[in-house]
Amino acid sequence: MSKYKLFLLRHGEGAWNKENRFCSWVDQKLSEDGVKEAQDCGRLLKEQGYKFDLVFTSILSRSIQTAWLVLEAMGQEWVPVVKSWRLNERHYGSLIGLNRAEMALEHGDEKVKLWRRSYDITPPPMNESHPYFLEIYNDRRYTTCDVPKESLPRAESLKEVLDRLLPYWDSTVVPEIRSGRTVLISAHGNSCRALLKHLEGISDEDIVSVTLPTGIPVLLELDENLRPVRPRQLLGDQAKIQAAIKKVEDQGKAKSST
Repeated sequence: MSKYKLFLLRHGEGAWNKENRFCSWVDQKLSEDGVKEAQDCGRLLKEQGYKFDLVFTSILSRSIQTAWLVLEAMGQEWVPVVKSWRLNERHYGSLIGLNRAEMALEHGDEKVKLWRRSYDITPPPMNESHPYFLEIYNDRRYTTCDVPKESLPRAESLKEVLDRLLPYWDSTVVPEIRSGRTVLISAHGNSCRALLKHLEGISDEDIVSVTLPTGIPVLLELDENLRPVRPRQLLGDQAKIQAAIKKVEDQGKAKSST
């Protein structure tokens, strides 16, 4: 029997998603399409009668903006939004800012797929000479974290994302779910994938093929032990969802020049 409902949402398309670049901890707003995705998501959830009691986001603007647009479309702007760096996107280290398809041409599709999707492979770390280092680490939002700025990651595998996410999940999110609140987590592709791995018991090998498109809500129905009682549901038009999944999977493939 399903006791709790939990909704996961990868933020709407960001400007760098559109340009097929590793965005990660660089703070980007949603693209025009991303704004529409978030609004459409909110309308869908409203039509299906869902109501949220609490929303969790990362401290990156695209995650927060998505949550605001979803709540606005649902007429639930008053619902509290709680933000934490522990829900941030995976830190892609020195790959941040690079174009995925160009990297695939240089390094091969499989290498880029490993960097993007594998569980325990960490990309090369970001150092102080990286063009986006100061933009990230001088940002005031990172003085609000529950760890010193010097202890924040410079690169992460998906495993390391789960390692920094789980303490927050256990201490902050789980008590809200257990109290009977309906929770939306508006976060990122990899923070949502890491949480799915934990909740669904997905193997290190199989997580590579789990793809979440932008702006598509994922419904998890959980038992009293917070284990899924049925497969995750991606809500919306299933043909469009499959096309969106293929688009994400194709981002890391080399584009043949014509």
